[in-house]
Amino acid sequence: MRILFVSLFIVLLDQITKLLVRGFEIPFLGIKVEGMRLGESKQVIGDFIRITYTENPGIAFGINFGNKLYLTLLTIVAVGIVFIYLYKVRNGHFLTRLSLGMIFGGAIGNLIDRVFHSVIFNYGKIFHGRVIDFIDIDFFNFTLFGYHIDRWPIFNIADASVTIGVLLLFFAHREKPASEPVEEINPLMLDDASNEK
Repeated sequence: MRILFVSLFIVLLDQITKLLVRGFEIPFLGIKVEGMRLGESKQVIGDFIRITYTENPGIAFGINFGNKLYLTLLTIVAVGIVFIYLYKVRNGHFLTRLSLGMIFGGAIGNLIDRVFHSVIFNYGKIFHGRVIDFIDIDFFNFTLFGYHIDRWPIFNIADASVTIGVLLLFFAHREKPASEPVEEINPLMLDDASNEK
């Protein structure tokens, strides 16, 4: 299942970017990376794309799920289901495998935050972590059900990978499978079959 290298790349890219935003220290190696302060924002391309450091205790788009332990356990189950499905289609269409590999990698990236970040960064118990989000993109202004949106909700590499993977999976399932060769029918055999009746 070479597609898992795609998942591994996504997990590494996701975790490295999150650590660079948050900052980290490895004292015995003399490494210290100053991160951003929570809520701090830096322009990348004007106001259109910014790096804004937030931590999300809930699910996508900052939706609060409630109990963090249940959310983490639910995420573990979802990751397991995606892995099983990925294994079942390991010889299937490339686009299906790629999309599942992206979903799997993104889910693992955010799962690492939920399971370990609370312990690594010393703010809580294992399985009670918050997901680091930082990609902040301007969006056209609109109001939906009384809720005004002028910027896309802040997200991370893992979120983008899951979203793109789901979209690719949708297109992969819309593809028509290659048609099987049609067996030619010998007209003489049809005559023989009708005479046998």
